[in-house]
Amino acid sequence: MCRFTFYQGKPIRIGSLITEPKHSLINQSMMAREREEPLNGDGFGLAWYSKNQEEEPALFKSVSPAWSNQNLHELSRVIETTCVMAHVRAATQGFNVSESNCHPFKWKHYAFMHNGDIGGFRNIKRPLINQLSEEAFQHIKGSTDSEHFFAILIDELIRLEHLEPWDRLPSAMMAAIRKVLALIQEYAKDEKSYINMVLTDGHLAVAVRLTTDSPDYADSLYLNLGKKYVCENGVCYMQDPGYHEKSVVISSEPLSKDPGWEKVPVNSMVLVEEGRIKDKMEIHLS
Repeated sequence: MCRFTFYQGKPIRIGSLITEPKHSLINQSMMAREREEPLNGDGFGLAWYSKNQEEEPALFKSVSPAWSNQNLHELSRVIETTCVMAHVRAATQGFNVSESNCHPFKWKHYAFMHNGDIGGFRNIKRPLINQLSEEAFQHIKGSTDSEHFFAILIDELIRLEHLEPWDRLPSAMMAAIRKVLALIQEYAKDEKSYINMVLTDGHLAVAVRLTTDSPDYADSLYLNLGKKYVCENGVCYMQDPGYHEKSVVISSEPLSKDPGWEKVPVNSMVLVEEGRIKDKMEIHLS
């Protein structure tokens, strides 16, 4: 399993999310608290949008552990953004440690990351690929279940391009989830899936916490929202939470002891728009 953090809101330095907090994503790469194996050292990645909201996100990935990559520390210290996703990887057994397998992944102006496991992926990989359009298939560069799920998601985004973005993103996400779960039901019926995901276009984002196992075994996911995210000497917190929230952080584990962190309910979807929570929806799999 892996750990990730997503932010959208007022401009911040990336370091205030991934290097400065007491339990920053870099610290989670060394000592995760809410998974059995605390190390997430099989690479990392960032996807961020410029402050002027250029259409395509920038990507930075490496197979080195996040804690030892000096370039990551230097970039995080100076880059400001209004929307960023960061991911540290613990490779699933059998998947290569390679840059192409590091998250996030991007397509056009979308960025995507996943923490968890698509059940029975080796059994469903061929039929999954057979469903893909040529564009989605050619976009796959690595071997992970996550990137193959993203390929399904790309096809759904294409199919639903006639919808407004606030309908397209959650509809595409749910359609992709149902397609993949249907393949698992057909080719790997007894396998369980753990699906914590974030998809964004820089303005809107969809976050999912889902499992087909008992809810007790769902991967952890937390939400923090407020007016402004502040980091001072490793102490990070949201200012003035309330109705007019302007910033949202979604993270596998809380980044600090800020009391504003709340668990995302199991089998639910959160829709974020320009630093605000637009909607929260329960996911029904039946």
